[in-house]
Amino acid sequence: MQINLLKNLTEELAGANSGKIIEILYNKKDVNEFLIAKKMNITINQVRNILYKLSAEGLVSFIRKKDKRKGWYIYYWTLDIEKALEKIRQSLIKKIQQYQHELEIRQSKRFYTCKTCNIEVSEETALEQGFTCDECAEVYELAEKESQIKEIKAKITKNEKQLKLIDSELEKIKEKKKKRKARKEKKKTKPRPKTKKKVKKTKKKVKKKSKK
Repeated sequence: MQINLLKNLTEELAGANSGKIIEILYNKKDVNEFLIAKKMNITINQVRNILYKLSAEGLVSFIRKKDKRKGWYIYYWTLDIEKALEKIRQSLIKKIQQYQHELEIRQSKRFYTCKTCNIEVSEETALEQGFTCDECAEVYELAEKESQIKEIKAKITKNEKQLKLIDSELEKIKEKKKKRKARKEKKKTKPRPKTKKKVKKTKKKVKKKSKK
């Protein structure tokens, strides 16, 4: 589920067929861009174009290393799963709000359709046009709204489930980061074992008395 949502997000930002890059970067670190191009079966410039778009959104980061043999720089890419999930979360919230607004309109207002032209208009527009279609002069029919309301409700439920999963994943990531930070702090504050100082034993030189 998570990887599919990440792929959908990538395709929204970087275009169709770019989602495969998620499969390559997922749970990996510093992946060679030439390896990505080879696995996706596209040119290095096409790969960079996708990655630059994702980088502009803060979803991927990179380091670069100079190829000692060839002399040019090679980029190594890492997917920031937390930022990507946050981006999906914001997108889902926006979609839910849009569907809820649409549901409210559908439940409170009436719409009319022209079956010949396959168009739908609000009651206000139908009234202005004398309930006849401007295109073909056919009489408008009252639109059936129960199926549309059911469809919108299903979309809201689906997006809310996805949002719940994303929140759960983000909570896990934040908990892991919190534990990692606590371990680091513990290492810093842990007292170092005291080392016993070695006392050098010095041999006393006995001066021999000279015979008179």
